[in-house]
Amino acid sequence: MRSARDVRSVGVASVGPASVRAAAVGAIVTAGLLVSLPAQAAAATTAALGRTLPLATVAPFVLLLLAIAVLPLVAGHWWERNGNKALVALLLGVPTACYIGLKDYHVVLYALHEYASFIALLGALYVISGGLLLEGDLVARPAVNLSFLAIGAVLANVIGTTGAAMLLIRPLLRTNAGREHVWHIPVFFIFVVANIGGMLTPLGDPPLFLGYLRGVPFAWTLRLLPIWALAVGCVLLVFYLWDRRAYAREPAAALARDEREQVPLRLRGQGNLGLLVLVIASVFSPAPWRELLLVALALVSLRFTPRALRLANGFTLQPIIEVAVLFAGIFLAMIPALEILRARGGELGLSQPWQFFWVTGALSSVLDNAPTYVSFLSLAQGLGLRAEVVGVPHLLLEAIAAGAVLMGANSYIGNGPNFMVRAIAEQSGVRMPHFFGYMLLAALVLWPIFGLVTLVFFR
Repeated sequence: MRSARDVRSVGVASVGPASVRAAAVGAIVTAGLLVSLPAQAAAATTAALGRTLPLATVAPFVLLLLAIAVLPLVAGHWWERNGNKALVALLLGVPTACYIGLKDYHVVLYALHEYASFIALLGALYVISGGLLLEGDLVARPAVNLSFLAIGAVLANVIGTTGAAMLLIRPLLRTNAGREHVWHIPVFFIFVVANIGGMLTPLGDPPLFLGYLRGVPFAWTLRLLPIWALAVGCVLLVFYLWDRRAYAREPAAALARDEREQVPLRLRGQGNLGLLVLVIASVFSPAPWRELLLVALALVSLRFTPRALRLANGFTLQPIIEVAVLFAGIFLAMIPALEILRARGGELGLSQPWQFFWVTGALSSVLDNAPTYVSFLSLAQGLGLRAEVVGVPHLLLEAIAAGAVLMGANSYIGNGPNFMVRAIAEQSGVRMPHFFGYMLLAALVLWPIFGLVTLVFFR
């Protein structure tokens, strides 16, 4: 278990009054944006816009993806600063939004509304979960690590993939701090806890929550339980075999020291559990009150959680700031891609569940999976098929939902928590794979499992 000096060395940001004031300013800006948006903005996108946009308008989005992938490799020190990330994201996102806004400003308002809701939910879960300190240092055996991932897969459906990831990633990293071969552990954690696990409730993953807001019954996602069980079970099996092999390569002295340094688990900051319950309750409120409540709950957690507890937890605002600035650019730059997809998606010739599963999943890997889910749901509703749930057949919606949730794990930008886990792991001294390295590993591990899911459920 790391000492206080070790914790400070990973760059823990101050969470004192100055941080609360900064968070309050951000909350006011977010709330003002939400309140200022017209209520009809979310339904104002038009097929005509997507049909008239040239494909060249997708270029800024492609450049932003390339920047996220390449700059950490060629300009790593420069890219570490969130201000520089914001500069790149906004230079590519804002001109795109301005161009689209001149044609139909409602589309830009819709994107801003989605972004604000996205950040409000992720930010609240991140801040509140960061106030929960799960102390202790368990033996870093493969079975223990497997238990962390399995518990996270279940917990993700109660407090969301973001909440579960933020609660469990730090104690998992502390447990394995004495081992040398551990880079694969946060990677599989992203696969299971930050993505695949959150498939069973609308609270689990943002795409499912957007489906709920668009009329999908709250309990409908329980139909995905067999897919969840197969996918989670297969990934956990691969992880266990991988971790056993890595554990066998650990130096004997490190394993002996790890055995001696066991500390029982103890949860501190329990008041934040009540705030998490309120977060869950707040998602049933209409916008903008939902987002205002989420911001308020995050500020309450920042104000009343003891600073020493957050310092011991290794809490820093940097991961959520990184997600906020990068996804601001992503949400703006991807507007043309989404509009073209909505308008011309029918030209793709999609009609079968397996096609929707793979195309939704493939785009969820490089677009945020929440708007991708909505785009393909809209496309499916326009096919005139059996209207079993929100105008589409059950099996087709299952394919869209499963593709969005499962394949959000294919890249760091597929789902919001992915970036957070990566940032926390790197702050803890774990050398994570670069953008393309992560995608390659995801392809090797996950795509065969997705193929199995296709054969069993969507062929």
